[in-house]
Amino acid sequence: MLRAQNIFIVGPMGAGKSTVGRQLAEALSYTFKDSDHEIQRRTGVDIPTIFEFEGESGFRARERQVIEELVAEERIVLATGGGAVLNPENRQDLSARGVVIYLHCSPEQQYTRTARDRNRPLLETEDPLNRLREIMDEREPLYRQVADLVVSTEKRGTSSVVKEICRRLESEDV
Repeated sequence: MLRAQNIFIVGPMGAGKSTVGRQLAEALSYTFKDSDHEIQRRTGVDIPTIFEFEGESGFRARERQVIEELVAEERIVLATGGGAVLNPENRQDLSARGVVIYLHCSPEQQYTRTARDRNRPLLETEDPLNRLREIMDEREPLYRQVADLVVSTEKRGTSSVVKEICRRLESEDV
């Protein structure tokens, strides 16, 4: 079924990486990991606090270290942060160590899903929807570059997305 023992989920904030990842891990009897949650667990503070004190570059350095360690584990479903693909080493590690699934949804859908979430430092701006569009323009080619499968979460429930992923993992040569 799988070329590798791990499944890595990439995509923009609000695409459902953690929610889908948790249910997918359960469906496959894998362990679920979330790189952002692991960073928070290790530092004892939330992501906005890391951004405030260390900036995005400090956060990305922490993210790199966590991803490097997590991809070495086996039989995990890993939900990565939306910007994890910005680092070429992360993209290389993800591609080499598992099947990468890109959960795609539009900036408008992301905005709807993240509008009330205060844990999104990149959206602390006058025009969060425009910021989501800018981020997507920058990251979409990287998501597609690293992805073995692209699955839309646009206006879809989690169970529908998980079923599609399981079906495609079974039937496609990934």
